[in-house]
Amino acid sequence: MNLKSNKYFFEIQDYLMILLGTLLYGFGFNGFILSNEIITGGLSGICALIYFASGQMIPVSISYFVINIILLAIALKILGLKFLLKTIFGVFSLSASLSLFEMLLPEPIIKNEPFMSIIIGACLCGSGLGLVFSANGSTGGTDIIAAIVNKYKNISFAKMMMYIDFLIIACSYVLFHSVEKMIFGYVVMGVMSYTMDMLINGKRQSVQILVLSDKYEEIATHVNNDICRGVTVIDGMGWYSKQPKKVIVVLAKRTESTSIFRLVKQIDSHAFISQSNVIGVYGEGFDKIKT
Repeated sequence: MNLKSNKYFFEIQDYLMILLGTLLYGFGFNGFILSNEIITGGLSGICALIYFASGQMIPVSISYFVINIILLAIALKILGLKFLLKTIFGVFSLSASLSLFEMLLPEPIIKNEPFMSIIIGACLCGSGLGLVFSANGSTGGTDIIAAIVNKYKNISFAKMMMYIDFLIIACSYVLFHSVEKMIFGYVVMGVMSYTMDMLINGKRQSVQILVLSDKYEEIATHVNNDICRGVTVIDGMGWYSKQPKKVIVVLAKRTESTSIFRLVKQIDSHAFISQSNVIGVYGEGFDKIKT
């Protein structure tokens, strides 16, 4: 299998991962969270508010799809088509998943046990989103809002998402006048976040990757062109062999590390690769230097 064929294979694998993740999310959300009248964060939480405020007349899947179409239209101009390709697929996939499980699971799977239900539901939803994000995908919604704000304001993506989610869950008190349900919503948010972090191991962190390979020129070119990351090639020497070696240095987002590893393996399966976490990376393509 050549490099181009492998690229298509991994793309298909990513889309299947997004599909699986959205099915898992739809199952957990409808079967354990929505059916217990618990509001979560994100756009699904906003749509749940609309669902209950309308007397259950507007299904979550419908409002989720309509709002996302509006957000995608706005984001298309601001963020570009390349950012949105997998997001568009994720939106359609999750909308279909929510619609499917709305029909199949109109009542809670576990009755009269709301706390147990939200823990199970949060784990399923967090795992589903983790699979989506690990495939470099997105389910749209507040992800798009946070990405747009992050483009123009010096606010981190994670902080922006947290502010939005806290506000959405707080609004549930206006609807149900129940502190208990509001607290349950925050429990869901915490468990989902923890599950996602455990699954994808810090998806938003940056990494430094060192690659030693005789095919360094080809690897560096493909990292530049395919991953769109800068590459530095430095001179080194193997102390045992006393032979000169070229060392490729790449700073990238953690979500891009899998793609880089795949690419290096396709070009040179005998390459030596080292990956390490970095505390902060500042400059173009990463965080802005804060003064």
